[in-house]
Amino acid sequence: MQLNETEKIHYFTSVEGITLPALFTYPFHYTPHPLTEKAALEVQQYLRTRTDWADELNAGKMFGVLIVRTSQGRIGYLAAFSGNLAGSNNHAFFVPPVYDLLRPDGFFKQEEAVISRLNHRIKELEESDSYHLLRLKQADSARLMEERLSAARQALKEAKKQREERRKKGIDEEEEAALIRESQFQKAEYKRLERLLKAELAEQVRQTEAFEMQVHQLKQDRKSRSAALQQKLFGKFRMLNARGEAKDLCELFRDTPQGIPPAGAGECALPKLLQYAYLHSLQPLAMGEFWWGMSPKNELRRQGAFYPSCTSKCRPILHHMLVGLEVENNPLEEDIHRDTELAIVYEDDYLVVVDKPAGMLSVPGKNDLDSVSRRLRRLYPSATGTLVVHRLDMATSGLLLAAKNLEVQRQLQALFETRAVKKRYTALLEGEPLRNEGIISLPLIPDLSDRPRQRVDYEHGKPAVTRYQVIGRRGQNALVSFYPETGRTHQLRVHAAHPEGLNCPIVGDMLYGTKADRMYLHAAELVFIHPVSGKEIRIVREADF
Repeated sequence: MQLNETEKIHYFTSVEGITLPALFTYPFHYTPHPLTEKAALEVQQYLRTRTDWADELNAGKMFGVLIVRTSQGRIGYLAAFSGNLAGSNNHAFFVPPVYDLLRPDGFFKQEEAVISRLNHRIKELEESDSYHLLRLKQADSARLMEERLSAARQALKEAKKQREERRKKGIDEEEEAALIRESQFQKAEYKRLERLLKAELAEQVRQTEAFEMQVHQLKQDRKSRSAALQQKLFGKFRMLNARGEAKDLCELFRDTPQGIPPAGAGECALPKLLQYAYLHSLQPLAMGEFWWGMSPKNELRRQGAFYPSCTSKCRPILHHMLVGLEVENNPLEEDIHRDTELAIVYEDDYLVVVDKPAGMLSVPGKNDLDSVSRRLRRLYPSATGTLVVHRLDMATSGLLLAAKNLEVQRQLQALFETRAVKKRYTALLEGEPLRNEGIISLPLIPDLSDRPRQRVDYEHGKPAVTRYQVIGRRGQNALVSFYPETGRTHQLRVHAAHPEGLNCPIVGDMLYGTKADRMYLHAAELVFIHPVSGKEIRIVREADF
């Protein structure tokens, strides 16, 4: 490896025998090119030498490599990290950021210092003894007012009761007039006391509110400064594409559901790499992003494993930055089973069970790809309802249940919802679980910043429970039966891969493990009560891996 200090290019000592990629990598679903793997290994070796970064690297960070060709035809790679590293955006081994917001003399750091002072002043006021004393006085005034008024009301009731007792014994007109005057006087005294106490409380409230208004104004100033700073910062990120066209982050995110760029947009590894390549007339050939260090809390990242680019921060940016490059097709949009005959495992007058091949959708997706549902609609044109009763992930193979009429479909769906359908899956794992059987209980929630990934969340996640049993071993891989007791999205995949689960990803699971020729997860068995005959139906189709 040779490093060109002026251009940040790391040249390979040799690429002999390695065919260059014909198309640029599709960043959201890819198999890393051999040169990408070679470059990543070199970056990882470099990271091992940086003992001064050990703590931060152990905490985990995403890195990226971009294979490039110079105008002289030389092949090398660029390297980048997401966010910042060791308190800086600039390190000799890596490309610089699109915009260095950490520059001490830059507007971002200067305005950030102003906002930091506002934060300090707000905290200082909110935690001050004077504010604490004002709130105590207000609370005491409110309590004392209620106590004194309550006692006064009780005295009024007692006086009224005594007057009523006197009236029952018989009184003349003069005594009645005296009682009326007494009642009027006592009510007037109560009103005067109420006005006095409310005035005292109002003064306490006024003083407290005046203090809180000062804090509120500081917070409003902070909010407006932060919003203005973000807008100015987004405008500094002028992202290029291969045609030389530039758009800032506000333009790129304008038509997204959120409408504005999320925090950290433009600071991920791949946008940095492409920006540097375009600025220096380098031709991008292939990319890859890999994780280094421990997995982040509630997520699943494995050291050294490649991952697709994130969707929330990077998809709108890369959609623009890749314009002008010849990019691989999204493999998830290819009808790889166009000529595959759908295998029917069981059929009667009311329902049908098929063996879905890995790589086929259960129901039509947004890209209008072929699916089991569409195939069944062609096979049973007179069927009512949507046919498919439940779903399997596109990458999962195995038994899929469908109904031939709407009423049977509803009854079967009710069985799934009440967990009356027993399911068994077979999976091949990367590694071997510590125990041969057990129960995994890890609550799951969608990762809104990186769909369709799911993450473990003990506070907000929905319960997800899986029984498992090791049924065989193939070298260092385990063959496992999964018995899901709930039906959460990606439940088996996360429970297999998560450190608190089996800590052994399913082979070929590129979201939570490492990509292979397929994901080795198969729905092998379904057991349920037939909604019409009332008989138990047991369907088995063992995995062919």
